[in-house]
Amino acid sequence: MGQVRVLPDDELNRTLVAHVAPPDWCNPTPAGRYNLVVIGAGTAGLITAAGAAGLGARVALVERHLMGGDCLNVGCVPSKTVIRSSRLVAEARDGERFGVRVGAVETDFAAVMRRMRTVRTRISANDAAARYRDEKGVDVYLGAARFSGPDSVEVGGQTLRFKKAVIATGGRAAEPPIPGLAAVGYLTNETVFTLTERPARLAVIGAGPIGCELAQAFRRLGSEVVLLHDSPHILNREDADAAEIVQRAFVREGVALVLGASVVGARRDGADKVLRFRRAGGAAEEEVRVDEILVAAGRVPNVADLDLERVGVDYDARRGVLVDDRLRTSNARIYACGDVCTEWKFTHAADFAARIVIQNALFFGRRRLSGLIMPWCTYTDPEIAHVGLYEHEAGARGIAFDAYVRPFHEVDRAIADGEEDGFVKILTRKGGDQILGATIVARHAGDLISALTQAMVGKVGLGSLANVIHPYPTQAEAIRQAGDLYNRTRLTPTVKRLFAALLALTR
Repeated sequence: MGQVRVLPDDELNRTLVAHVAPPDWCNPTPAGRYNLVVIGAGTAGLITAAGAAGLGARVALVERHLMGGDCLNVGCVPSKTVIRSSRLVAEARDGERFGVRVGAVETDFAAVMRRMRTVRTRISANDAAARYRDEKGVDVYLGAARFSGPDSVEVGGQTLRFKKAVIATGGRAAEPPIPGLAAVGYLTNETVFTLTERPARLAVIGAGPIGCELAQAFRRLGSEVVLLHDSPHILNREDADAAEIVQRAFVREGVALVLGASVVGARRDGADKVLRFRRAGGAAEEEVRVDEILVAAGRVPNVADLDLERVGVDYDARRGVLVDDRLRTSNARIYACGDVCTEWKFTHAADFAARIVIQNALFFGRRRLSGLIMPWCTYTDPEIAHVGLYEHEAGARGIAFDAYVRPFHEVDRAIADGEEDGFVKILTRKGGDQILGATIVARHAGDLISALTQAMVGKVGLGSLANVIHPYPTQAEAIRQAGDLYNRTRLTPTVKRLFAALLALTR
């Protein structure tokens, strides 16, 4: 593998590379057959390799670029670090509402990005090649892998033989077919964190989670931001009432929204990058001029150059490697996990899919992906967190449900915090308290959703959550209060008459 460079080429990124793609790395010499060969050292691959090796398996782990994958290098870690800085800016600017005057708030974009690189480099030690070799007992091979036979993988001129193999090659940013865009040049989540100067004007294409998180963060850090999206509202996977709250926050903060529009072309005009778009139902094209363009139009799986056909592994360029519910491919010896094969494109989903693969591949387990109850969160401000079924999903499946909603403007701690925009919404099976799904919109919704995920995993009903005591005052009380809403529905007129009769007897 050639030497990997991460821009900007400073001491922090050189330390990062020394951890996750060391230029002086010597691949081991394979001896015998591995119990497991894992291709890809992102979250799914790292968990699979470390977990299997910890159980006594002989494991090889192959990575062609940077260990740690998207999450460490271009995803969760850098984005949430930048978001933290942007939140602090917003809080400082909003200080007068709380009786705190801080004067003019200035941001040092270069310092924000340097802090991001510092945090990323520190965390990268956990995913270091040397750590997986020395502490985890994994044979780490740096280089591009391809299947070379029914039970073999080739990397760096060496052949690794396996009993079982796991494909965990992840995904990458999708490239939208917009005429002229490639020539103009654009950023993705894989390149935006190389910036050291703040773009004065930024266009973001796509208002999914990545686009929305970064649009808000860059706006708060001082960029003029226009967010272009082809749907009527942002975050269209979420319930409209949840997305609407975040959308209003964007408008208040000055993010320019162009919704229900398609980008039809890009060109350069001097120093400007010009995007042409057409609104739904509009006859005329419009344009926006910016300094940088960030494309956040989805993800595609990394399935090329693996020679999957040679080993009979079925795949699709858009859906990725095709797997059954036990994460087994069309080749019974080969499994897959993570973004390369699942609809859930989350680090925690890759983690738990890897655990399924370990059991099923090595120990004849029968664990199923569909058995996981998967929460997720979009880290805008406020955040939107969700678990289980949405209302439209329950309706599409013909599942009758009740919805219990507790708005945060009725929760004491949210009022005290000045964080009243949001709600807890819990769906239960019609007439009962079995929790089918939940959505939370709140400043820290990602933390709050875990209580409802735990309840669903433990099959705890909403009525029982009313008996969980929370410290007062906390925003988590909204969950208990939603339980109270359910319990009140059990006080039917008949029950009330029985209580009245009983009380009359005790007078």
